Amino acid sequence: MDAGKGSYRKMQVLVVGANGQVGRQLVTQLRQRGDVPLAGLSPVEDGEDWEDLGVTVRRIDLLWKPEHLASAMLGVDAVIFAAGSGGRTKDDMTLLIDLDGAVKTMQAAEIAGVSRFLMISMLFAEDRNRWADPLKPLYVAKFYADHWLTHQTHLAYTIVEPGALSFHAPTGRFQSDPLAVGSISRADVAAFLVAALHDDRTIGKTVPLLSGTLSLPELLDQL
Repeated sequence: MDAGKGSYRKMQVLVVGANGQVGRQLVTQLRQRGDVPLAGLSPVEDGEDWEDLGVTVRRIDLLWKPEHLASAMLGVDAVIFAAGSGGRTKDDMTLLIDLDGAVKTMQAAEIAGVSRFLMISMLFAEDRNRWADPLKPLYVAKFYADHWLTHQTHLAYTIVEPGALSFHAPTGRFQSDPLAVGSISRADVAAFLVAALHDDRTIGKTVPLLSGTLSLPELLDQL
């Protein structure tokens, strides 16, 4: 990893949830930057399109035990958790994937000796007063998964709390105001994560993330 804005080092990065909307952006942008992304997919997901692009697929089922998950992380420099149960599932899968699946992924990273861990959370996850229906079960899952990451692991973590995710074109402009409300494109969330991966100033930080007026370097300088 870079210290601040130091020299670049290529990293091998497992993207858990690589077929998700942010996950696909992450794999694509990591490749463009020069890193080596690994597409973390469940055993039933189709990975042929990634393999056709030369991206290695690693199978990772978030219902597995941590010891099994750790086998997908061998040789990995960092893990980005971009998985989610999705809006069509019931609360039990929110519990099993967004909470327990996330925690097991952290445990697996420590078993495999991976120190760098980046987590996609959600805006206001740490503030129960801001939790709105019908997303309260997801807020609960994110709250406790984030707490586990920050208090129960030794991982060099970065937690990103994006606002409402949009399909808009990336703007490359950001803000990180813990009291602000707004949205951000999925591509911009991925861009921040790819940059944060190589910037040690983001380690140990929880970063609210919205569209704004700051360039990515300006935002990183403020952290």
